[in-house]
Parts: sequence; structure tokens; C-alpha cells
Amino acid sequence: MRFVILPPPQAGVLPAAAPSFTGAAPVSDNLASDDSVSESNLPQLRLKPGRQFPFLSRHPWVHAHALVTDGAELQIGQAVDLVDMDGNFLARGLVNPNSRLRVRLYSYDSRTEIGEALWKERIDAAIARRRLTGTFDPQGAERLVFSESDLISGLIVDRYADSLGVQFTAGALMNWRQAILEHLRHSCDARQIVVRVDEKTAKYEGVEPESGTLEIDTAPDSEPVAYRQNDLDLTVDLVGGQKTGGYLDQRANHAAAAGYLVGRRVLDVCCYTGGFGLVAAKRGASEIVGIDSSAPAIAAAQASAQRNGLSDRMRFEQGDCFDLLKRMKGEGQTFDAVVLDPPRFAGSRHQVDQALRAYRRLNRSAVELLPVGGILVTCSCSGRVSRSDFLNMLVEVGRRCERDIIVLENRGPSPDHPLAVGCPESDYLKCVIAQVM
Repeated sequence: MRFVILPPPQAGVLPAAAPSFTGAAPVSDNLASDDSVSESNLPQLRLKPGRQFPFLSRHPWVHAHALVTDGAELQIGQAVDLVDMDGNFLARGLVNPNSRLRVRLYSYDSRTEIGEALWKERIDAAIARRRLTGTFDPQGAERLVFSESDLISGLIVDRYADSLGVQFTAGALMNWRQAILEHLRHSCDARQIVVRVDEKTAKYEGVEPESGTLEIDTAPDSEPVAYRQNDLDLTVDLVGGQKTGGYLDQRANHAAAAGYLVGRRVLDVCCYTGGFGLVAAKRGASEIVGIDSSAPAIAAAQASAQRNGLSDRMRFEQGDCFDLLKRMKGEGQTFDAVVLDPPRFAGSRHQVDQALRAYRRLNRSAVELLPVGGILVTCSCSGRVSRSDFLNMLVEVGRRCERDIIVLENRGPSPDHPLAVGCPESDYLKCVIAQVM
């Protein structure tokens, strides 16, 4: 997605709101523009000539190579002012001398102080924002804080019923870790908070990894957390699961795709814990064949199918998706619908071409298993792969297979994963529902 860069408007200040799962009026985000020369006592990091334009559009990431003075001598988590070559104030953020993403920006107003009060305000605003897009379901699951999209770059918070999964992806935020967690506990009345810092993030951010650290637990055990989603009884492993335990961004797409799969035999590729397949089976698909490379994910999917009385219509197979699709084609198998929800193929801009080749191969293999009129549900969670690139990949697949691919729905993530227009990378998830002729 491409955005036209415009000068940022003056933002108003809204009244504060009390934190609540059930919702409150949005609070001030203190994002008024200020183009004056910075007069604060904070250290200044100066941009190279011509590098200021993304930050005029409120992009939150400052890479070390964009800076004249890169802040390598500063302490991790120290507040700094970002200025242009002439010393004009652009934004305020936190520095991490251990990371190539040297500064994360949290305010574009020189009057804003970065600290505990700001994090509380932003968390409260994020929770209130969720009530604009959905009512509170105490047994349900939702993303409460989505990093850059909720103006807290480096913090992700998912709620599963009365439990929270928290992932820190910014080392600079760790100085306020306890204050953030304590505010989340009080705001959400959480029974337990499980904190994750994955090894890859820890390496890039220069912090210690964490694998499911329990902060609060009235019943300290490692049992999965039960919750409801799309009329299904599900569980999530907050300690050992992926990221914060599961994936909530696809749940609206699970429901939308299921409407096209009624009465169909469906192949669910990279099924993980059964998301697309479980909802499709619940809503009338005749048979689901789920494949995934992860044995624990397959076991979780089987358990969910049994828990929801769907085992008679669902079976699972562990293995590499490319190998299994090749075998199925060789056996002459066909399916009425194929769902593709692979992991991220492009972690950086240097991997985009490689990722598109993988998407072409995967989607071509899927199309070859579909009869005329079959349904293809194909997804990409690679933020570096644009929506136009993904659709052009499907054009190439149609050309090579000599098939027409007709898009029925071109979807994104669930509403609790909002898009910050100043950070186009937050538009990461593509879900295309198409008919193959």
C-alpha cells in the first residue's frame, strides 16, 4: 500500500477516559504537531539531510542509518528528541543503542513527557478503541494493544477470556515493564498475565528472551486457557504457543470464508491449530483435511475438533505443505476448496522476491487441486509483501495454470488489528477469497 505524504494536521485534545474492558470515550493521544526548535533538556538525535519526511507523516521507526548522531553512547530506554538538520523538533521517542531500529517515536509534540503516565493513557485509549468496533465478551478473545497501530510501538497485548498474553518487541520499553503490566492488571482485572520476549526479538533488541513468564496467576499452572470464538470452545497455550499464544487477526476471515465452504470438501494448508477448518466444519463443510508441519499444532487442532464435536468431519496430517501438495496432485486428489494460511515468508525487504516465489509455488499447487468453480482462500501475513504484489502473484498463478481467478473478497485483519496510516507496515495481513474457473 502506498500513501501520499502530507503535512500532519494539528490534532485536538480529547478528555481522558477511565480504563475499562466495557469501553470508555477515547483519551488524548497528545499528538499535536510542533515544528519549533527543540528547547528540552533531552539528548537530541539529528537526522541526515532529507530524512525527515517519514516523521512528518508520523512514522514511528527511526533506523540508525538515517541519523547523523546515532545515540550509541546513550542508555537503552532513554528519552530523546529527534531533530532535523537545522535542529527543528520533529518527534520524541526512546532510544535503543543495541538495535538497528535506533529510536521508536511516541510523540510529535515537544510538550509530551514520555513515561508511565503516557503508557497508561495510550493503553486506556487502545482498550476504548476496541469498544468502538465490538462489544465486550468476557469469554471471548481480542487484541487490546497492537503496537504501532495503538501508538505504543513495541507492545502487543491479547486477551483470552480473563487472561492476557503480552509480547514486548521493543527493548526500550522494558524500563517501564512493571508499570505497564500493573496498569494492564488493574484495567483488565486479569487473572494472569503471561509475558513473552522471543529469541529473535531479544537478539535484535539486546535484551534477555522470555518464554511465558507468569506475572500474576490465582491458579498457577501451565494449563491452556479456555475461551470462545466463532461459536467454538477453544483453548490457547499462553506459555508455549506462538507469539502471545495464538493468532486473533484471522478470526473474522475464518467466519467469512466459512460461508463459501458449506457442503464442500476443504483442504486447510498450514492449518496451525485449526482456525479456518474448525469454523468451516462448524458451519457446514462436508469434510476438512488439515495439514501442518507442527506436531503440537496438529494435536491442538485435533483436541479442538473433538471438544466441539467435529472429529467425524475433520482429519489432520503432519508434514511439509509443499511436499504434501505435490503428493496429493500425484495421487489425483481434488478438493472443492483450498485454504492457504502460511507463516510469514518475508521478514525483511531483502526477502520479498523469495517470498513471492514461495507464494506462487504454494498457490499454483493449490489451484491444481481445484475443479472449475472451486474456492481458493489464500493469505499472506508478510507485511513487506504489498497487497498489489500479492494480487499480481495470483495473476501469474492464473497465467501459468491457464485458469481464471476471480476475487470474491479482498480482506484484511479483524477490526481489533487497526491500521495506522502513518505506519503502512501495519497493513500486513491479506486474505483473498476467490473462485477458480
